[in-house]
Amino acid sequence: MYKLTEINIYPIKSLAGISLQSSEVKERGLKYDRRWMLVYENGMFFTQRNHPQMALLQPRLVNGTIQISHKQPKMNDLTIPSVPDGDSKIEVTVWDDKVSAQTYSREIDEWFSEALEVRCRLVYMPDSTERNVNPKYAKEKMEHPALRRIVSFADAYPFMIIGEESLADLNNRMDEPLPMNRFRTNFVFSGGKPFDEDNWEKIKIGNLEFWVVKSCARCTITTINQSTGEKEKEPLSTLATFRKVNGKVLFGQNMVCESTGIVRLGDTIRIDEWNADSTD
Repeated sequence: MYKLTEINIYPIKSLAGISLQSSEVKERGLKYDRRWMLVYENGMFFTQRNHPQMALLQPRLVNGTIQISHKQPKMNDLTIPSVPDGDSKIEVTVWDDKVSAQTYSREIDEWFSEALEVRCRLVYMPDSTERNVNPKYAKEKMEHPALRRIVSFADAYPFMIIGEESLADLNNRMDEPLPMNRFRTNFVFSGGKPFDEDNWEKIKIGNLEFWVVKSCARCTITTINQSTGEKEKEPLSTLATFRKVNGKVLFGQNMVCESTGIVRLGDTIRIDEWNADSTD
């Protein structure tokens, strides 16, 4: 009934994403997903909310490095090592969390500063850094005792999933349809009815198990055209008319993993548990 149709990662938080045929599922997210981040000189994280032009920087994974190009383009490509040279670290802030991150060279920082026209630094989250998900939604009943409930530099949770039918329902309510990349989700699936994912509790993608823990509250990043970096009104205006709950606009579901391994396009998605409010 449900099939995995997209796998997306966003190696550098708030930059453009990369679509994959398959990916390794790790505790803190898909491999390479949001393990890098741009920060101000005081360590506070950069986001498209304040710098929509970040959408114009396109990463690619090339032979153990990350290559960054400008979509317009206005400058030469940048190639950075996947792990910084040396062990220089600083404390960085992602929302309310303060964690340790490795820094890159001044030359790399200057490239990003020129591209975004504001001083910034690139940092990497090493394996030694652990940032916990919110335990309020991480479900005490999770069964795997060896798994840590950690997350990369993503806003709050390691994985997000949205159905194609959910986007189709939204687009049918708007004058101009929008692509799925406005929602920066990791997983997209086909089949079922609009917003079926709202009713899921525990699912299996291929052979891997996930808990669906919390609806995703959407922000102004969804209004940024990921091809031009320009802000628009939609989809928040339309979503607010039928997806607003307790003052928040909800679209997509956050997840944590119950097992690690490989997911592939075409994997079947099986629903092992529906949530208590579901009528299915």
